This record gives sequence, structure tokens and C-alpha cells, in this order.
Amino acid sequence: MNGFDHVTDTQIFDPRDARCKRPYGAVEMGSAVELTLRPPRTMGFSRARVKLRYEFDGDYTETLEMPWSGTDWVHDAFSCRIELGEYVGLVWYSFELTGFLGRRTELGEYQLTIYDGREQVPDWFGKGLSYQILPDRFARTRIPDPTGLVGGRTVHQNWDDAPVVGAVGHTREGKDICNRDFFGGDLKGVEEKLPYLASLGVETIYFCPIFEASENHRYGTADYRRIDPMLGTNEDFMRLCEKAHSLGIRILLDGVFNHTGWVSRYFNGDGFYRDTVGASQSQDSPYRSWFQFRRWPDDYESWWGIYSLPSVEEHDPGYQHFIYADHDSVVRSWLRMGADGWRLDVADELPDDFVHGIHEAARREKPDAVVIGEVWEDGTTKISYGVRRRHLLGGHLDGLMNYPFRTALIDYLLGGDAAAFRDTMETLRENYPPFAFYDAMNSLGTHDTLRILTYLGTGSQHYDWSKERRGHYRMTEQERRCGTALVKLGVAVMIAFPGSPTIYYGDEVGMEGFEDPFNRYTYPWGREDQELLAWFRRMGQARKTSVPLREGDLRWGTCTGGLLSFVRSVPGQENGLAVNRGDRPALAALPWHAPTAVDVDTGRRYLACDGVLRVKVPPMGILRLRSAAM
Repeated sequence: MNGFDHVTDTQIFDPRDARCKRPYGAVEMGSAVELTLRPPRTMGFSRARVKLRYEFDGDYTETLEMPWSGTDWVHDAFSCRIELGEYVGLVWYSFELTGFLGRRTELGEYQLTIYDGREQVPDWFGKGLSYQILPDRFARTRIPDPTGLVGGRTVHQNWDDAPVVGAVGHTREGKDICNRDFFGGDLKGVEEKLPYLASLGVETIYFCPIFEASENHRYGTADYRRIDPMLGTNEDFMRLCEKAHSLGIRILLDGVFNHTGWVSRYFNGDGFYRDTVGASQSQDSPYRSWFQFRRWPDDYESWWGIYSLPSVEEHDPGYQHFIYADHDSVVRSWLRMGADGWRLDVADELPDDFVHGIHEAARREKPDAVVIGEVWEDGTTKISYGVRRRHLLGGHLDGLMNYPFRTALIDYLLGGDAAAFRDTMETLRENYPPFAFYDAMNSLGTHDTLRILTYLGTGSQHYDWSKERRGHYRMTEQERRCGTALVKLGVAVMIAFPGSPTIYYGDEVGMEGFEDPFNRYTYPWGREDQELLAWFRRMGQARKTSVPLREGDLRWGTCTGGLLSFVRSVPGQENGLAVNRGDRPALAALPWHAPTAVDVDTGRRYLACDGVLRVKVPPMGILRLRSAAM
């Protein structure tokens, strides 16, 4: 509270205003930050101080005076310069203003992120379009025989079957096992579809796990060194990488290093692997120290208590050498075979030093390899297991799966205020180092969320429905029309926004379904929604060919109610987007350096006036603009 009802805190200090804070947002280690308070003169303040709390230095605090530095006759100014030195981490700062008759006002706390910027972070990932593939469900070249494969699998003969829901068998201990029904998607199928992906403008394929595993999602790894035989061979993977690279497409692998499979050569809970002794089989196993047993052999730590996913001990030296430290480690070997980076599953459940080790190993093997993390919240403020994480402070993760982007965009599309989307994104831009903001993985849906068409078409996640109803539900024609229109708006925003726009396989052709396994049907080859597919192609190619959309800065236009607009620009080129989710025309004003603009879709020209471009956006409409010569 500032003590004056008619004056808000942001009228005194706004960290997004260059008059109050410079430079903007996160800063590099060794930088200086200038802070200025601007209270109205009528408030009569005569003294100001800033209190700094260095969280990563044991919450060490210091208080600095902010001398009076001038006036514009409406506002006083109190300023100071903070030299940050070698500190890396979060600084929380707050202000105290005092004046006549002992009047006292406090503001804050505010967050300042200080990162280690000495390393050059590869920027290729954030520039281009990514495409997420669940390998079992994308494309197959044959119906595989599951005989002799790990996990006791079954295979659907019909590609268009529905996935099995619930248990399909039992372990030798009587526990249910799930996700053992496979469809037989394979790497050769992906290789055959590379021209299709290139036509979408895809520049990165993000694979859900491809290593041998007993379950169809493959998030319980059985053998980190082997491609699952149903997907193909290690040689098939190398050939796929070579073909993808020839088309300008990179490969991002899913690294599941927080846990293995109960069925694995490391734990060997079912004894499938005869050529090794797993941790559950003998306390003399070479893998015994990898796992955390409360009581050997059947009481152990597991991911979220799921017995089939035993947790590993990431501080075990043997496990560290196996995953990243050795020359032939898992991380380095697969990069050597053609991968271009790693996405780390449940990254916030991996110790910081373990993530740092992966990052160092990846860069050592391939200097332009990237490491992207699965984190569902703001990566700078994430606390996991009681520890504030160092994800984005340099030397750890290059970017994150941007779930805050997805949540804010869906909220807007379903009726929320565009200003809320802008403010959420601006908070990320303030908190994140630039490399992380521009290397974010932005998506509307993933394998862990319901299909975006279903979400937008039905208007809800419908957790109030039974799982059976959600599983069998298919949208009405009206819901599908509504969902398609909103998906188009959302894709336009995703394509134009900083970070890598990421398509979950099949979203581009209108796949629907609620949560797992209903969001994991097979790709409907030959039954695509051609209208939606054409839109995704158009947007994807726009991203691929526009320099401002690939690497430009971000400036906001009108963001209020159903109207959302912003501009991406590089010197001499600008691209603007205005989206109107409302049912009436809306007038957008966009900051525009060039004298003119042209509508990318219609060719209509507009004149800017005094650095502002004013355009009318039709209901449920999209205007895509670019700068044009007179």
C-alpha cells in the first residue's frame, strides 16, 4: 500500500518503463542496473531507499540510498545505480519512500534475474517451427510382430483402432500393467513423411522417447542405447537424421533421465533381460546404486508413486558417467549419431548439477546442440523439492516448454482479456534471459494435454465428465466449426510470437480427443481436414520465410478485450499481427516504424501516421501485416 488511494504503485515505479529501470528485464552477470522512483511531487517525499535481497547468496540483504535526481515539475525522481558484480541468481528488491510528517510508503518486492551470459546459446531452435511426434502413432511402414519384444506387447492390426484404456495384463506380482497396446509406428514411416513435414515448414522434429521400452509411450526406458525394435534400428535412426538434415530439419530427442522402466536392463523387475543382473535381482548388481530402495527388492522410490517407473539416484557417479560424463555416454552418443539436441523430461525433478552436466556434455559433443526442459511454470521462479531452480541462469537449460504461453493463449481464445495474455507474456520476458524467451517451445497442445481442437470446440477440459464419456465423445458440427475458427486464431498468434511454434502431431489436420490416451490416436492419413491443414501450411511457411517472425523483437499494439496485436521487427523489416476474437469489428493501433504496411493476405495497403498503424480487424478475424516500400 502506498498510502495514497489515487496513486498506484506503477505510477511511482514500473519495471517495464525505461524511465524507471534500465536495462529492461533480466541482465547479465557483471552488469549494472539503474533504478528510478517517480512519485508525484504532491506526495512530498524527501528520501528514498532500495532494499536488495540476494536469494542465491543466502538471502543476503543490503539497503542503498536513492538520492533525489531531478524533477519534471510533475514528478520527483530518486535514482541509484546497482553494480551486480559476479552474482548469478535472483535479486528481490523493494523500495521505501519517506516524507513530511513521517509519511512512509513501501513498494515491492520486484524480481531481477541475473544470468551468466558468457556462453553463446545456439539460436536455431527458436527461429523455426517444431513438430512433436509420438512415434508409435505417427506413421508405420509395416505391421510389426511383437513376439520376443520387451513388455508383452500387443499390436493393433487396424491403424484406425482406438487405443486401449486401462490395464491389459498383470505382472508376476499381480500388479496391473498398462499401455502395452502398440500401433507400430516406425522411423521409416517418419522418414517417408519428411516431405510432408517440410511442406508444413517444419525445421525441428521433437520425438517423444524412441529408446527400447515396454510401454507404448516409452517414458519408462528399458535400454538407453537401443532404438526400440518396433521403431527400427540405430542405423534407421542415423539414416533418418541424415535425410532430415538434407531437408533442413533437425532432430530433438526426449531424454527421460529421472526414472527408468521397471522393465529395463537396469532394474529388470520382470527378469526379461537375461544377459544382465538388474538392481531388483541382486544387491551386487552394477545398477544397484542407481536406485533408491526403502526395502530391497520391492519397496523403492518411483516417479509419482508409479511402481513401473522406478526413480534413479542422479547423484550416483556411475549413473552420471553413463548418462552424460563419459565420451560414449547416452547424451553424447546419440548426438554423435545425428541428433541435434535434447528435451529433458520432468526437468524440474532433476538436480541442477545433473542438468548442468547434460548441458556441458551436449555442448562438448556438438557446440550448437540445444537442451530444452519440461517445466510447466515460470522457469526462473520454479521451486522443486524445496530448491529454487537454476534452469535459466546459464549453463543449464537453453529454453523451456512454454506452458504459461499455452495457458494464457487458451484463456484469451475462450473469452479472456487480451491484456491478460500480454501481461503474462511480458512477465516472462521480464524474468527470462533473452536466449530463454526466444528459445521457448510454444505449443497449443502436447502429449500431456487434451487436443486443442477439442478444448476450444467444447470450451472446457470437462473433468466433470466421466472418463468413459470423455473417451467416446466426438464434437458436434457446431463445436467443430467453433473450434476450428479458434484454432486458426491461436495458430496465427503462435506462429508470430517469439519462440519456436510447436505443432503436436495431428493438430494440423483436426484430430480431437481429451486426455491420454484419447489425445494419442494415430495420425489419420487420408482423412485429414484439408481446410485446417492448408491454414497450418500457410502459417508454417510464413514463419519459415519471414526474418522478423524468426528473430525480430516484440512490440505490443492494442491488447484489450478480444483484440490482440503485436509487431515483430528487425532493422528495415516489420511484421504485424492483429487478432480479433470478438463478434464485432475492432480497431487496432500498432507501433510501426515504416511509412506503409501491406496486408499479407489481401494486398491492401495502409499508411502509418506518426509511427502508428491503425487497422480495422473483422470479427473472428486476423490481419497479417508487413512493411512495404512506398
